[in-house]
This record gives sequence, structure tokens and C-alpha cells, in this order.
Amino acid sequence: MFGKNMVCNIQKTEELNNESTLSLIYIILINYNGYEDTIECVNSLEKINYRNHKIIIVDNASHDNSLTILKQKLNDCIIIESKENLGFAGGNNLGIKYALDHNADYIMLLNNDTVVEKDFLYKMLKSFNNDNNVGVVGCKIMYHSNKNIIWYGGGYIDWFRFIGAHYGMGQFDKGQYDDEKEIDFMTGCCMLIKAKVFEKVGFLPENYFMYFEDVDFCVKVKNFGYKIIYNPKAVIYHKVGLSSGGEESPFSIEWCTRNRLIFMNKYKSNVSSLNFILSKIFFYSTRLIRYLQYSLKGKKANSKAIIKGINNKLE
Repeated sequence: MFGKNMVCNIQKTEELNNESTLSLIYIILINYNGYEDTIECVNSLEKINYRNHKIIIVDNASHDNSLTILKQKLNDCIIIESKENLGFAGGNNLGIKYALDHNADYIMLLNNDTVVEKDFLYKMLKSFNNDNNVGVVGCKIMYHSNKNIIWYGGGYIDWFRFIGAHYGMGQFDKGQYDDEKEIDFMTGCCMLIKAKVFEKVGFLPENYFMYFEDVDFCVKVKNFGYKIIYNPKAVIYHKVGLSSGGEESPFSIEWCTRNRLIFMNKYKSNVSSLNFILSKIFFYSTRLIRYLQYSLKGKKANSKAIIKGINNKLE
């Protein structure tokens, strides 16, 4: 006679198998000179309990022999070679178009410098079941270097600073962000998206190259009437900032500065004229303070990156 636990396990297995026949999910990873992280990410994905998925790796014109190594070691993955570095948005759009052309029901954008829990995808998929208006589902993201510290516990768009803000960043996880809820912003580090959303909303905006394309995309998703859901039962771990040299690297500073200005100007109608003026004053004053701080600390590359980001937007 079956024990209760055995019956539950059989039922869960049947549920997973039945669902896998219904929904085909493509998981897209962008690789740029980071084959070791990509391989580790794929290894974790190979252990997940949702089987009806395919992995697409878009190599963004790496120059560290990534393409050759990935083809040798990950021959079960779909590998797309980009002839130039298209950035986060452009690289993902290559993968999205492939997935849409090959009968995707859902498409996941996942940073290659992540490691996932084996049940994360199955749990995220369940968040679509209760409401047909759900278009995007996200998860809880922890720091890879300290798995008890939250990097992302849900998010919102701060319309004064014009950024996508994280709940709980840097906090010890005590379950304070364990409620599933509707949110306004899901980081592009991990998004599970209904395929039909792209038909209405369009692809990721490529003019950002890297950073803020996820914020912009979330605004468009909400504007088209879709809901974005945060599911904290699904968990992954992020090696934060590795692909760009770190959160305080000159690369990150330059592109975040540039793209924040683009986002501000694009969506200034979302706030009053007075609020927009105050936001611009706040932005430039805080950039000046950071410029002086970096200069005093001898971080000339960082201070120059602020100026480059502003000039890049103005060009």
C-alpha cells in the first residue's frame, strides 16, 4: 500500500509531466566572454524538474574562444552566434525571435551568471494559472556569494529617480519578502514571459544596449494591460555585475548614467512638469556629488565614466 508521501510524489510527477506537454519554454542566456559562468548556469538548469524546456545561448561576439568551448561542452543547447556585440537587449531579441519561430509558449530571459534552484521554473509557471492577464513572472534573487542576502525581493519603478528599484536589496532574508504579489518592475536578470506578450508589446528596446531595457519593457508591459507577478517561492542566485565588471565599474556607471537619461526623457509624461524638473535637478546634482567623490578617491575612470555617460546621451 502506498504511503501518503509516495502518493504525493507520484501526483506531483504526473502534474509536471502533464504540464510539460502543454507549455514549451525557451530559456535564453547571453554569453559575452563568460563561458565558465554560462556552463555553470546550464549545469544548474539541467537539474530542474520542468522538462519541456530548451536552452538558447546567444554568444554576443565573444573574443575569448567562448563560442568554440560552448559548442564543444553544451551540444544539447541551441547556440546562436552574433557577429557583433548587440548588448543585452539585442542579444536577447535574437533568441526571442528564434523561440517565437519555434513554437514557444513562454520565453525566459536569464542572466548567464546565475545558478537556479531545481523547482524555480515550475513554480514561476504556476503564477500564470490564476489570471489570464499575467504577462510576466519573476522570482526572488539572492546574492550568489552569500545565499542568505537578498538582491531582489520584488521591485517597483521609482518615478522620482526614474529607476527600477529593488525591494530588500542587501537585507538578510527573514521571509520579509515572501508574499506573491503584483509588481511594476521585474529585473531582466530573470523574467518568464508569455510568448504572445511580444506580439503586442514588441521586443526589448535596443537603443539602451545594456541597462534600463528591462525597466522600459516593464513599463510597456503594464501599459498594454498585462500584470507582472513576483513569485518568491522561485529562487535563483546571482553573481551580481560579473558581465559588466561589477556594479561600480566604469562600464556600469557610464551606461547606467546614459540610459537613465534616455528613460527619463522617454517617460517624462508619466510625471508632472514640476516633478520632472525636480527629478532632473536631483539627477545632475547627485551625478556631480558622485563625480567629486570618485575624483577625491582617485577613481578617475569612474568619474570620467559619469561624464561619458552624459555626453553619450547628448550626442
